[in-house]
Amino acid sequence: MNHQGSIVKHTFTRYQKFVIAILAILQFTIVLDFMVLSPLGAILLPELNIRPSQFGLVVSAYAFSAGVSGLLAAGFADKFDRKKMLLFFYAGFITGTVLCAVAPNYHFLLIARIVTGLFGGVIGSVSFAIITDLFTLETRGSVMGFVQMAFAASQVLGIPVGLLLANYFGWHSPFWMIAGFTVIVGCIIWIYMQPVTEHLLLKHNRSAFQHLWKTVSKPDYVKGFTATILLATGGFMLMPFGSAFMTNNMNIPLKSLPLLYGVMGIFSILFGPLIGRVSDKVGKYKIFAFGSVLSMCMVLIYTNLGATPLWIAIALNVILFVGISSRMISASALLTAVPQPQDRGAFMSINAAVQQISGGVASAIAGMIVVQNSSGALVHYNTLGYVVVLSMMVAILLMYFLNNHIQKKQQVKLAL
Repeated sequence: MNHQGSIVKHTFTRYQKFVIAILAILQFTIVLDFMVLSPLGAILLPELNIRPSQFGLVVSAYAFSAGVSGLLAAGFADKFDRKKMLLFFYAGFITGTVLCAVAPNYHFLLIARIVTGLFGGVIGSVSFAIITDLFTLETRGSVMGFVQMAFAASQVLGIPVGLLLANYFGWHSPFWMIAGFTVIVGCIIWIYMQPVTEHLLLKHNRSAFQHLWKTVSKPDYVKGFTATILLATGGFMLMPFGSAFMTNNMNIPLKSLPLLYGVMGIFSILFGPLIGRVSDKVGKYKIFAFGSVLSMCMVLIYTNLGATPLWIAIALNVILFVGISSRMISASALLTAVPQPQDRGAFMSINAAVQQISGGVASAIAGMIVVQNSSGALVHYNTLGYVVVLSMMVAILLMYFLNNHIQKKQQVKLAL
């Protein structure tokens, strides 16, 4: 099976192509729902008469509730057909999005975001478990490259459309748009996706709690979770202050940010599948190491910038995103090979929870480090850069050991 996969590693069947496409679109809806709230801040603060700290709670409530649900779902993740799991949590996610669309006040919106996070936080892990079940390790880089395009697509297409709707029809309208689209996606999955049940043949008699504890405590899995914490640290530390740093420190006009983010998103869409294919051919760890070194260099340059022309800012951001995409796509593909088939759902659920919670903690720590001076410029942003670079260096080392472990596992499977 693996031998055949290595010969025809990029020839997918029509059904496999459908699965890749539908999971990428599904991921797009989840990411868009998470990302669209931050740009709506300027509208929501006066509309709901809330303070910035209250708005921050609305944003972080999703991440923390997603983390909690990932842990709660982990014990049950390998006991059901993955398609049914996906549809159950997607239905809950749609319900949460509709609640956001009808929210009359701040407290209702806060509860709606908690509901959305409780269900939305598990969907990514179920999707990754399905990818791991249906695709060989040799082709997973390519698959992850396409699925990760969802982040770029939500940036290029979703956020501008969401803001346009909000400006013309009010802040509820982006959530109605997302809810309508997700219902269509859910129906397509329900009708056309086949059951994913192979893991159910690998029976175990553990209770949900025992299954959770065994997955959390396994040393190889702990290395994978630790790698995820380090990966989340970089993005969640720099990202929340990115636009403020560009406008206040780099003197990029606010009206130029859509162009900058749009160009970054387009390049991410173009490079995502390419990086995935290269990681399958060259080796996932090599691409991860390359992306990490490139990202470290760019972070050190970027976080120490002053006034910068727009075209240079765009070029630097594109190069930085190539580095980050190389890390995330190759790391995601590698991490899918860590768990045993009977533990995949639990591992992915816990991994998603770890990512959400560590991301929330990283954002909070970043908020303590960075301060704004009287002129509006951010101070100590470069300190964040040094912390991120340190986390990337440790991640390279940890992923090296994980990669060696995965290679040995693959050799044993081939020998059998």
